[in-house]
Amino acid sequence: MGMDHIRTRAMGGRRLRGALLALTTAGAVLLTGCSASGDGSNSADGADKSGGRNLPLPAPAQTSGSDSAQGEQTGAPDREIAPSPDYLSTFALDVDTASYGYARRTLANGRIPDPSTIRPEEFVNSFRQDYARPDGNGFSVSVDGARTDDDRWSLVRVGLATRAAESDRERPPAALTFVIDVSGSMEEPGRLDLAKDSLDVMTDRLRDDDSVALVTFSDEAETVLPMTRLGDHRGRVHDAIDGLEPQDSTNLGAGVDTGYDTAVEGLREGATNRVVLISDALANTGDTDADSILERISTARREHGITLFGVGVGSEYGDALMERLADKGDGHTTYVSNEDDARTVFCEQLPQNIDLAARDAKAQVAFDPQTVEKFRLIGYDNRKVADQDFRDDRVDGGEVGPGHTVTALYAVRTRPGAWGHLATASVRWLDPDSRAPHEESGQLETGALHDGVWTSPRSFQVAAVAGYFADALRADDARWSSSLPGAVPLDELATRAAKLADSSQDTAVRGLATAVEQASRVNDCEGGCSG
Repeated sequence: MGMDHIRTRAMGGRRLRGALLALTTAGAVLLTGCSASGDGSNSADGADKSGGRNLPLPAPAQTSGSDSAQGEQTGAPDREIAPSPDYLSTFALDVDTASYGYARRTLANGRIPDPSTIRPEEFVNSFRQDYARPDGNGFSVSVDGARTDDDRWSLVRVGLATRAAESDRERPPAALTFVIDVSGSMEEPGRLDLAKDSLDVMTDRLRDDDSVALVTFSDEAETVLPMTRLGDHRGRVHDAIDGLEPQDSTNLGAGVDTGYDTAVEGLREGATNRVVLISDALANTGDTDADSILERISTARREHGITLFGVGVGSEYGDALMERLADKGDGHTTYVSNEDDARTVFCEQLPQNIDLAARDAKAQVAFDPQTVEKFRLIGYDNRKVADQDFRDDRVDGGEVGPGHTVTALYAVRTRPGAWGHLATASVRWLDPDSRAPHEESGQLETGALHDGVWTSPRSFQVAAVAGYFADALRADDARWSSSLPGAVPLDELATRAAKLADSSQDTAVRGLATAVEQASRVNDCEGGCSG
């Protein structure tokens, strides 16, 4: 899977190529975490310092939904610059990290990931940020930026954070329906076996008032364990997990159908009701269309608020199908390739991955036309929302749990001599309990921009490295024909990432540095690399 080479545009035209044959391991993990902490996020103070100019505001409220794309950026995703007079950028929030996890797995095996699997926002959102957090449900908003070496271009970071995750004792009870792929492909070491080990660990970690159901699918789907309150029944759950064995084909559609039926039958009022799909998403029998699958379970999603989380595993992985299912199923995806990561999410991050802090969350950034000449959003290609739908609460947004941060990077070119207000970022969400809408916003002034990307606070530099790295990995895709402002060669990017890892002692940043170095090494290979 994936390409054997990648063009690195800012790297003197060198080609990434070569592939290794290597044994691979796969991971299964429950629900992604983009959690807090890090350093140095300077946000604007929120004051309007524009001198009374006519600034762009968030789109007005709509009385009905609309399929019109009026006001959206046009042309190829991401790469087209928003034309005048459009200075709004609107997207649904996303806390997926599967694209980054799968890219790391592929690079570790000496191969370059397919550019179609690279989603920059999932690279950026894989790293901790230190944004201020709200006291209750919803979001805080932080906006900062740094100038690049390219003429009048800056990177602007919009940071959103939910409240801190409560301790496991304080969160609402959970009703989790695990839909587990037991097809023949899951027999590969590191797939079903690691999934079973992880489920065993989580069963011991969950509280007595939590509930678990197990559904398996191969040629057909089967409810192995109906919704069962843990309490004194953990042994029953462990027995059901231990009995999982790989079988034949992958009828993913049947698995999702049966999983939602089981979740509805076991629905618990006042609990967090979720379906967790664990699969390599290589559907090869039955319904394999995400939209068709999700349409059949739409009632469970809309009326009961049951969300879908995709957990990707395997050296060969159906990224597009899993991401589509999660995006349209009011959920998100993750991909983890080792036991340590699985244990982290199943245990350490369990509260933030079970609870919800916001539903249908959308962000809208209004750039000031008097200071901004051009801009483009880096990533979120599949999450774009029509500008006029920002306040239409029937338009789907993203579901975000406590303890998460969401980051969006923009490349912004200012006008010559620009000074003053640069942008206002707003986020809108529905309260997870009352469904009442709320908004919060933050602003950025040109004077608050850091002098350089590589002299900015450490957390900003990490986000920049992740964004530049993702952009380089999808260089051979014709849709991304030009590099980001301030891009550096992969070997230099690897050096910067390594310095950040040394200064932060952050294992996640160390993993990023390793991945960039692996990509740089493949770039230098003529016919293949070792190690």
